[in-house]
Amino acid sequence: MLTVNGAFPGPTIAVRKGDTAFVNVHNDGNYGVTIHWHGVKQPRNPWSDGPENITQCPIHPGQNFTYEVNFSDEEGTLWWHAHSDWTRASVHGAIIILPPIGNTYPFPEPDEERTIVLGSWYDEDLKEAIDESTAAGSGPPEVAGYTINGWQGDVYYCSDIENTTYHLHVNYNNTYLLRVVNAVMNEEMFFGIANHTLTVVAQDAAYIKHIVTDYIMITPGQTMDILFTANQTPSYYYMAAKPYISIQFDNLFDEADEEYNSTSAVVHYNGTYTPPSSPSYPNLPNNTNQDAADNFTAKIKSLYNVTVPTNITKSMFITIAVNQIECANQSCGGPNNNRIAASLTNITFDAPTLDILYAYYWSINNGTYTTDFPARPLHYFNFTSGNNTLYEYNPMVGTNVTKVKYGEAVEIVYQGTNLGGAQNHPMHLHGFSFYLIGTGYGIFNETSSPESYNLDDPPLVNTIGVPRNGWSAVRFIADNPGVWFMHCHIEEHATWGMATVIIVENGPTNQTSMKPPPPNMPSCS
Repeated sequence: MLTVNGAFPGPTIAVRKGDTAFVNVHNDGNYGVTIHWHGVKQPRNPWSDGPENITQCPIHPGQNFTYEVNFSDEEGTLWWHAHSDWTRASVHGAIIILPPIGNTYPFPEPDEERTIVLGSWYDEDLKEAIDESTAAGSGPPEVAGYTINGWQGDVYYCSDIENTTYHLHVNYNNTYLLRVVNAVMNEEMFFGIANHTLTVVAQDAAYIKHIVTDYIMITPGQTMDILFTANQTPSYYYMAAKPYISIQFDNLFDEADEEYNSTSAVVHYNGTYTPPSSPSYPNLPNNTNQDAADNFTAKIKSLYNVTVPTNITKSMFITIAVNQIECANQSCGGPNNNRIAASLTNITFDAPTLDILYAYYWSINNGTYTTDFPARPLHYFNFTSGNNTLYEYNPMVGTNVTKVKYGEAVEIVYQGTNLGGAQNHPMHLHGFSFYLIGTGYGIFNETSSPESYNLDDPPLVNTIGVPRNGWSAVRFIADNPGVWFMHCHIEEHATWGMATVIIVENGPTNQTSMKPPPPNMPSCS
């Protein structure tokens, strides 16, 4: 497996709010790679954002590139990961952003801090498997299990609680700040600690009103900061995570019988005692408990009242779907011997070979992209109905992007559909955090749905879960010039083309325009 500095997960990067970090990435692997700093806005600096063939070409084997990571108003926990094919499965790590010197957290100082990274585990060479499935147009390899800080726990074959399980050592009555990262490839996760109460204080490096809970539901790409106090009888207590499965399977996909496993770690109290043979296990919701997922996410609100854009000058309505592209002579490996695809507003994103940022900055497009991504679907239909096979097949394929003027107030409504099986879709936008102002089930109604918007204290996030057969609305000010990738953070859907790009044009001054490129950008040849 491809790793950073021989570790899975990779090293944690610790900075303070407003710092700039220079990270030199040496590619000692066998194929190109890039690194993305997930949730870091990179003001005016898309050159170091990292998505392959969007803002840079890959770092070739044997070469290196120094990323300039510009932190701004983020404070809390974010993460970094590879942004080339599926390499982020094993190439990732946490980013800790401490308050500026002299500042404190907006909650009592914890005794200690720990990082918890949830990951996916595969029993095969993932690069080879993805190359094969992409060539065949079939689904990706199934995950073999899940990990906590690189360990699967003791629920798998050839595993045990002492030697294959991560142990979080704690002292009685101390309070710990857990920085939780969901680096899982394709699943939202329930997470909890047996017999211990969790207090969620931040999400995506922004503080929220405290949520006291027995469990969390965290989407791929999201981070959460969680306090818990080790106030139980000294012993072993399981920490566990398991997938929340939102998909409603239709007759096109043979996934309903897939075995969804959990992963476990141990909260290990220091002291002298006999460990139990069967430690207490957290009472996590059932894998398909939609109410439990919704009840948790509905509680997430910004710590303070915020200023949400109200005079919207750029509005987009984006539909999300899994599709099929018909293959000649039924020669592909997907459903109905077709090729699996995914789309935003019925366009399957086709990543170019020359990165879009380079082409845009130097005005040498030459067909690299087109600026005609539609603000509205070309065809409206009953998006959440199960009888939409007409729209399921043969989406447009292209590198269609959207241009936005600097300073515009943007609202995006993401509309889930039933195409290919309804499910939650975690959507991530590079270069920005945005306010999640509303969410609901069914089809978004331009008249009645905004009546439910929260314009007082919506959470400021970089990744959201669009609900199954539902919608989510976000707003932000387009004050970060550059080329910014927007995609589903379920990796298989992004691979199939559930993505697009937003280009924010330069403002009127040097300080509202993109920085010039560094001299050592990786070559596209």
